[in-house]
Amino acid sequence: MGVEKMVCLVSRTGRQFQRYNKGRRQVVGCIPYRFKLSSDGKISDEVEVLVISSQKGHAMMFPKGGWELDESVEEAASRESLEEAGVLGNVEHQLGKWDFLSKSRGTYYEGLMFPMLVTEQLELWPEQHARQRIWMNVVDAREACRDWWMKEALDVLVGRLSSPMIQPKEEKTLSISIETMC
Repeated sequence: MGVEKMVCLVSRTGRQFQRYNKGRRQVVGCIPYRFKLSSDGKISDEVEVLVISSQKGHAMMFPKGGWELDESVEEAASRESLEEAGVLGNVEHQLGKWDFLSKSRGTYYEGLMFPMLVTEQLELWPEQHARQRIWMNVVDAREACRDWWMKEALDVLVGRLSSPMIQPKEEKTLSISIETMC
């Protein structure tokens, strides 16, 4: 009998323990990505990214949410990817920071985005009944994504992955265990 990995199936909620910078709520997100397998089973150069639906299902985006006081920025990015998209992986070097206006709240937020090279896609995850997840090529994902700042983050990731000098295998990465997120 094998040992199975256990995942906390409840998302964190509330904003009382979240970080703010000059009155702006700090949100952290990931662009989960993988290299597509070719028909012969080898890893190709083609990148796929994972987009998710908003909770109301009207828009597509990348996983993101509030950065809490008890976690590093990388841990927050990893947690959001687990909660919203059901993926685990290596959080890589930050893509950038954007100030954006929340359409639903009418206030400015500070958004930090990271790439995550996905190592595992879970069958069960906290928000599986509230969201859809879809792997797409980067062109389709950029078109489908609702938020301008997430599109810019995707452009940065594509540029980084296209650069001959920087490849994901060479970057400093952080892997977060499931136990630290619950």
